[in-house]
Amino acid sequence: MGGYCYRLHRKDVPGTPDIVFPARRKAVLVHGCFWQGHDCIRGSRQPKTNTAYWIAKIARNRVRDVKIAAALVEAGWSAFTVWECETKAPEALQSRLVGFLEMRL
Repeated sequence: MGGYCYRLHRKDVPGTPDIVFPARRKAVLVHGCFWQGHDCIRGSRQPKTNTAYWIAKIARNRVRDVKIAAALVEAGWSAFTVWECETKAPEALQSRLVGFLEMRL
């Protein structure tokens, strides 16, 4: 996927997104299915130990992610979330990512 100028973990962008395309004002957030509570098989697993702590932690992560997405939009950025499970189909993910990057607002 050449041709796109990007930076990693820019601290001056709300939420320090994983990948930032500064010229396009677009940010990519990469989420782990378990850690961010995705609705896929991996994300919906319940931990076997310290269950109450992990359920609360994942809930806090989800709230934080919503706040980060809102802060990005408020600052004039577009956000794209990549879930861990989506990386298992790289062609489909690449197609979605290129569509996001080429989309004009």
